[in-house]
Amino acid sequence: MSITRPAPEAIPALLEPALRQYLPGAGGSRISEFARTTRGFATETFLFEVEDAYGRLPLVLRRPPEDALFPDYDLLRQVLVMNRLAKTDIPVPAVAWLDRGETALGSPYFVMNRLSGEAPGDFPSYHSAGNYFEATPAERTRMWWGCVDTIAAVHQLDWRALRLDFLALPHHGQGPVRQVVNYLDAALRWACAGEPAEPYRRAIAYLRENAYEPEHLTLCWGDARMSNILYDSDCRVTGVLDWEIAYLGDHEADLAWMLFLEWASTEFEGHPPLPGTPSRAETIEYYERRSGMPVRNLRYNEILAAVLLSVPLLRMANRVELPPEMNITGFCTTRIEQLLS
Repeated sequence: MSITRPAPEAIPALLEPALRQYLPGAGGSRISEFARTTRGFATETFLFEVEDAYGRLPLVLRRPPEDALFPDYDLLRQVLVMNRLAKTDIPVPAVAWLDRGETALGSPYFVMNRLSGEAPGDFPSYHSAGNYFEATPAERTRMWWGCVDTIAAVHQLDWRALRLDFLALPHHGQGPVRQVVNYLDAALRWACAGEPAEPYRRAIAYLRENAYEPEHLTLCWGDARMSNILYDSDCRVTGVLDWEIAYLGDHEADLAWMLFLEWASTEFEGHPPLPGTPSRAETIEYYERRSGMPVRNLRYNEILAAVLLSVPLLRMANRVELPPEMNITGFCTTRIEQLLS
């Protein structure tokens, strides 16, 4: 018998028995300050604290959305990535437990520790509100380079030694770049429940015709952006979040993702970057120096980034049946058309 998915306010009472099972010494603990965060949309995320006689432990619960925004969404995938990155210098949350069974929560879920720090905003963007907006120009530069340093560090990891080979996409064809393109083609049709719009058809055709063998095959974070980095009060990186769409591919894909979202947060919105934000050219040069890897296919990978981000947005728009005037993928198609022109 299927279990009804509980509303957020009902989760704490249902979760407390699991605390006693999975957390040592949590017999008399209770959950407080339970609240959903608006950050991210591919996974529902809740912040809470476990209280006992000795103090408070800040934790995070993540569960799938009611409607998956990617065709291959899998909690286990992101948990495995974080567990294996825990052995590296990348500061990822430690997973306390994963429950993939028929739980009282009505779906699989996992609980992880909550890292200290604050992430720049998504909506409104970090150029309009939040810690990046409020920082000095020198602090913004430090935050920006901290994000690029993180991307470079991810790409320098030995994904084979970390046993991350399961992130490859062999069932989508031959060659890592072609595999990603084939995956995107199928994911777009799934998200649209049919034929995607003309800009996406042109983009997929371009990506197919210009596919190449990457010089470096690396772990790609997948969602490499300022808003997935936690920073302390000195604007230093304290955490790296959101590994749902990690995969093995060309290292340039993550840099392109970051720069695409920077374009969306500035030029597309009609304003320049905040003072202290390094330029696109400076970012490319800095990344090449930090990673030791050349950047040769950035235009290609930025088109790929705009298509990939469109998948969850198109899925949301079609499932919710948004009115035509609410074009939540407009920035993606605008960038695709710019880059293809």
